[in-house]
Amino acid sequence: MLKSEKYPHPLSQANTAQLNDVEEGGLNLGQVGSALRRRALLIVGLTGIVATAAVLKAEQDPPVYQGEFEILTKPLTGENKALADVPQTLGSQQKIADAESTKTTIQVLKSRKVLAPVVEELQAKYPKLTYDLLAGNLTIEPEQENILQVQYLNADQKQVIEVSQALAKTFLQYSLAERQADVAQAIKFVKQEKLPLEQRVVLWQNKLRNLRLENKLIDPAQKAQEVSTHIATLTQQQLDNRVQLQQMAAKYQDLQTELAQQPGAEASNSLLSDNPRYQKLLDQIQEANAQIAKRSAVFTDQEEGMTRLYEQKATMLSLLQQERERVNRDFQSRIRELEARDRALDAKINSLNYYVKELATISRNYDNIQRELQVATQGLTQFTTKEQALQLDKAQKQQPWQLLDPKLTKVTEPDAVSESAKKNLALGGMLGLLLGVGAALVVDKLSNVFYTSKELKDATRLPLLGVVPLRKELAALAKSENIAKGVQALSSISFFEVFRSLYTNILLLGSDTPIRSLVISSAGQGDGKSTVAIQLAQAAAAMGQRVLLVDANLRCPTLHNRVGLMNIQGLTDVISQDLEWSNVIERSHDEENLFVMSAGPIPPDSVRLLASQKMQDLMDDLQASFDLVIYDTPPLLGFADAYLLAANTNGMVLVAGLGKLKRTVLQQALEEIQVSGTPILGLIANKSKDSTPSSYSHYQQYYRQSMSAERVGDDTDDDTANSASMTNIKRR
Repeated sequence: MLKSEKYPHPLSQANTAQLNDVEEGGLNLGQVGSALRRRALLIVGLTGIVATAAVLKAEQDPPVYQGEFEILTKPLTGENKALADVPQTLGSQQKIADAESTKTTIQVLKSRKVLAPVVEELQAKYPKLTYDLLAGNLTIEPEQENILQVQYLNADQKQVIEVSQALAKTFLQYSLAERQADVAQAIKFVKQEKLPLEQRVVLWQNKLRNLRLENKLIDPAQKAQEVSTHIATLTQQQLDNRVQLQQMAAKYQDLQTELAQQPGAEASNSLLSDNPRYQKLLDQIQEANAQIAKRSAVFTDQEEGMTRLYEQKATMLSLLQQERERVNRDFQSRIRELEARDRALDAKINSLNYYVKELATISRNYDNIQRELQVATQGLTQFTTKEQALQLDKAQKQQPWQLLDPKLTKVTEPDAVSESAKKNLALGGMLGLLLGVGAALVVDKLSNVFYTSKELKDATRLPLLGVVPLRKELAALAKSENIAKGVQALSSISFFEVFRSLYTNILLLGSDTPIRSLVISSAGQGDGKSTVAIQLAQAAAAMGQRVLLVDANLRCPTLHNRVGLMNIQGLTDVISQDLEWSNVIERSHDEENLFVMSAGPIPPDSVRLLASQKMQDLMDDLQASFDLVIYDTPPLLGFADAYLLAANTNGMVLVAGLGKLKRTVLQQALEEIQVSGTPILGLIANKSKDSTPSSYSHYQQYYRQSMSAERVGDDTDDDTANSASMTNIKRR
């Protein structure tokens, strides 16, 4: 039985179920930002090229002439001042109307209806002048509040002058005709709408009077409030009455219990003992009993005194029974009285509630009538006021608009202008930026490569055990902190700390089944799996674990060169020649708890050796002898070595080289892992450019303290100090 079957890892089954969810690609907002940063040079280049071309085109265009003038659409005249404070006049509403209709006014001024007379006037002199040509070269824009700037462009300087003068004259005439037409139309509309409003006001006034007469009230809401207050008072009285009724019923039950007892046993009862008459009779009976007991010691029951005492006692018992019955009747009478009061209150409350419902209907009708009457009255008032104000507007004779440029009263020469180079530069820059962004996204999409750990995690949905940054990124970070000395050592310390955190994450995976052995592999070549295996082994050894690093890459062994050992004998010799593995492993020069088993000679068939029973037995022995065994294997695609070894360990750790690993390659590798049923512990994102160890600041401070201590000895070599700092951190 395989070791993975004996000790199945809790993540293996879940991860296998998630392999089908690998995404083929796709960019979210974060990925878009990363792609744009990576392709910044392409974006800048395209933007510069397009912007330069736009500027060159602007400089090569032939010059044109521009004529312009300004029109004040709300001149401050004496008539305007007189009407500005009169409500409901068009002058008082002009500011709101202008703010809402500026764009509409511009469209009307450029319409065929307004410009056609200008074209007809000048077409005899300029046959090529048409409406489309005039409207295409005409620009009307709001310059300031109530001021329109009109510009006309053409290569014929004289035509520009004459067209500008004709436009100014036409626009002023349009303003006067437009205002007069608006006032006349408004007056006609007001008169038509005023008559129906007068009829509506009379109708709703009659309905309101009839409603008040029929229901004998002035305000239904006020009446409903009074009735509701009365209902609340009666409801409270009913609640108080029911509380008394419940209390009386409870006392009555207690009384029945007391009455069921013998007459002599009520002395301590709460109800009968509070009755003075009952208590007095009871005291007399007790006194008679005492006398009978005293006299019976001397006389017999037939003695005359004894007979009189017995008769007296019988009389008092009869009176006592009568008193008990009287108290019972009194309680019954009080209960009936409370019940009758409750019924009366309930009937009154129900009657008032029914009346409140009727008032609600009446109140709704009353409110509807009041609302309709108010609307009709307000409308009639507004139209009456509007009619009076419009009559004042109609009396105005002055032209509404005013020409601000006096130069247009004589022939002037507009300045020669060209298409704005700045405008072309801005438009070209925007177009170039859009093209650059699009090209960058397309190029980045076609690259089909993982660039960030988030992309990797989102695509695979496998546990991300750690993110390993590039050493140069750590060095750059150290330089940015102005550490002039020992940058390389500090970078190594931070890089080593990443793997301590990585090993801690792997330990946390084995909360139920401890992780004693694992396989380090990757989808393809160049992902850095051997470096990760070595650094992970060193980190685990520095944390006090006995670690064995096995070079199981029997096809192209390189691990011995990385750790500075010889590859004379190794894994191949142990399996094929029955050598003792203890004679083959070597202790690392850097860590006393780290042992290395090199690959040995390259065998002709590595798969056969790794699949043998001897290899399985060897892996069992190694796992029993060390706290952690790490196997460095060939890549997954095209080779079965890693699958064979992972089946006899606690699982596989997959190393993904960011910026190099293609999505299709990882997809293929994950599909093969799913088919083989290999347990996966998680992923390691290697060569990350956007991540640095969170503990960098801690080791930066530690290194600075170390450097301060080293300054005591002036002859200390920098490289020796850096090595010492590195060793101290590992020992910690």
